[in-house]
Amino acid sequence: MYTHSRLIGGVVCCTTLTSMKNGECYDKTMANLAPSLPTLCLPNVWERFVVSAKQVLFGTVLNVLLVAVPMALLSNYLHIGNSWVFILSLIGIVPLAERLGFITEQLAYFTGPTVGGLLNATFGNATEMIICVFALQNNMVRVVQLSLLGSILSNMLLVLGCAFLSGGIANSMKEQKFDKAGAHLNSSLLLMAVMCVLFPAALHATRTEIHLGESELMLSRVISGIMLVAYAGYIYFQLCNPPLREEDIEAVENGESEECQVDAWSAIFWLAVLTVFISILSKYIVDAIEGASEAWQIPVAFISVIILPIVGNAAEHTSAIIFAVKDNLDLSLAVAIGSSTQISMLVIPVGVLLGWPMGVNMDLNFELFETAVLFISTIVVAFMLLEGTANYFKGVMLVLCYFVVGASFFAHVDPPVHHVHTL
Repeated sequence: MYTHSRLIGGVVCCTTLTSMKNGECYDKTMANLAPSLPTLCLPNVWERFVVSAKQVLFGTVLNVLLVAVPMALLSNYLHIGNSWVFILSLIGIVPLAERLGFITEQLAYFTGPTVGGLLNATFGNATEMIICVFALQNNMVRVVQLSLLGSILSNMLLVLGCAFLSGGIANSMKEQKFDKAGAHLNSSLLLMAVMCVLFPAALHATRTEIHLGESELMLSRVISGIMLVAYAGYIYFQLCNPPLREEDIEAVENGESEECQVDAWSAIFWLAVLTVFISILSKYIVDAIEGASEAWQIPVAFISVIILPIVGNAAEHTSAIIFAVKDNLDLSLAVAIGSSTQISMLVIPVGVLLGWPMGVNMDLNFELFETAVLFISTIVVAFMLLEGTANYFKGVMLVLCYFVVGASFFAHVDPPVHHVHTL
């Protein structure tokens, strides 16, 4: 069984092609960049588990950072300080998030394209979602809003900018191109997300709602439901329109694709283990963020918007740059812009609706300053993608725009939390 990969909403999905080799069926993918292991057909369950453990624990150089996980657990147990717990949890969550993405890719081999796409959509930004849940439990609405906003800005400006910059330098002898249609579709969804965030913020700033506070919260919940419908339609559209090109089929038939490296049951086991540890570290981050802010004399807004997303999305940053250097800007855009789309159209509305039964008044009012930053950043990125080409200077401009955003949030004082009534 041969598979052609496609990135949906910033995550990998696979469409299947069937082929036999020496009378045996092989599972292969074109999305997997790691070396393949010819051990999936081992009949012994323990041997398959050992092979999967080696791949999960030693399959990337980022795993050297796993030493921070037990250190974070020990630091929290010994109460040595919020600063240490916060920084060690941030470091430890980097390899865990990267391995979680790898495992969901492996599961897509066995579940098929539709379920594989849903799994990747669910776990692609699992770190942000878990942090969102724990912050909502602590009624830290602003931390949720700012961290999700920071993830969008980080992917749009910093990740895409670094990809354009590195790709332009590595491929300076030719012009890099990407699929304009896919880029425009993601840009349109981002602009829709900006519109959905802008209206509640405008309603709050102008004090024009029918019932002060209540109308704003009700509008946010209604819009969140609409955003989820739009994102579901986007996923369905992508699944029903896979760009299966002849050169991709030829590459698979010539043996250029690679085998899946983790069997299904081992993948499910490691998915559960990684999710548990990410949940633990995410709770540490939420509990320690205010203490770390006081210890470092850094605003919580700056930590939430700049520091947290950069560390949390480190694996995605690296992947986007590698794809750009290899002159595959379509994958770079799928990682950067696709991830921003997923956060804005999936994670944010889920957070709003999740706060409803929890009794937390999470809404789409990100305040005027934050909404303006998101609006202008989205417009800048949309114009950068108009031509369907990239170069190192576009990368420089995007990275410098991110520096402007960082400096602005360092000087920004977060306004007092607006209070709304529970509906």
